[in-house]
Amino acid sequence: MDLFDTTQLALERASQGVSLRQRTVAENLANANTPGYRRRDVEFHDALGSAMSGGKSSLKSVQFSPDVDRTAPLRGDGSNVDIDKEQSTMAQVALEYDALVQIMKVRVQIMRSAITGQ
Repeated sequence: MDLFDTTQLALERASQGVSLRQRTVAENLANANTPGYRRRDVEFHDALGSAMSGGKSSLKSVQFSPDVDRTAPLRGDGSNVDIDKEQSTMAQVALEYDALVQIMKVRVQIMRSAITGQ
């Protein structure tokens, strides 16, 4: 018997996806002035949604990885990093992370209450 349910596993995987996306956006910002650097992003929402419909086994095996963005326009130096867009994405990722943390806190409080009866 597993200790955690599908929702808890999905929250864990979502936090992994958000964390990877945050690191990837930070790398984009760090390399914004590197000639030829191509921005990367982690689009984990679709993969997570598909894994959720597949149940626990799919959630346990789902993996996320950064992909090079070939659609963003190139600058004269061959880079395609837009600092304003990256900062906006970083703010969005921070909000998503905060929401996940709040949901996880509530779930822990519910489990603690169920265990202690308080």
